[in-house]
Amino acid sequence: MKNVRPTSGRVISALFSILGGKVEDCEFLDLFAGTGRVGLEAVERGARSTVFVESVKARADDIKKRAGESLVLSLEIRRAVSWLVKRKMTFDIIFADPPYNSGWCESLPIIPNLSELFSPDAVMIIEHSSREPLKLTVNPNNLEITSTREYGETCLSFLKML
Repeated sequence: MKNVRPTSGRVISALFSILGGKVEDCEFLDLFAGTGRVGLEAVERGARSTVFVESVKARADDIKKRAGESLVLSLEIRRAVSWLVKRKMTFDIIFADPPYNSGWCESLPIIPNLSELFSPDAVMIIEHSSREPLKLTVNPNNLEITSTREYGETCLSFLKML
């Protein structure tokens, strides 16, 4: 099992400060959930529902113990997106914290049908290393980067549908 790199308290605080009131009563998706810290913070801040996706079963089981009624999927990310799309689930906020320097910054935005998970005016936030900038060279999901914020070696890139 790969080591998990939890999102720092500083970055979580900055993220939810930026999102502000958008979290309350929203549909929240936490991809590459790891410890579940970000999704659990969304629950605490009043998200209507939160879905966690964590491929490592032991971590997914741990999130299930702490997440109450939230849906926790222990699936590989592409399979999870397909599963959610088939059920016509959409989200107002999609947060993804893939392993740093693993190529996910390039491949995550081009997962087939990812855009079908976006509700109108949805925002996607990808946490990544400042050493692995997010680029949309191929863009089948019609996403655009609206801003990137740096916190030491951690970046939060905000995307929306064109």
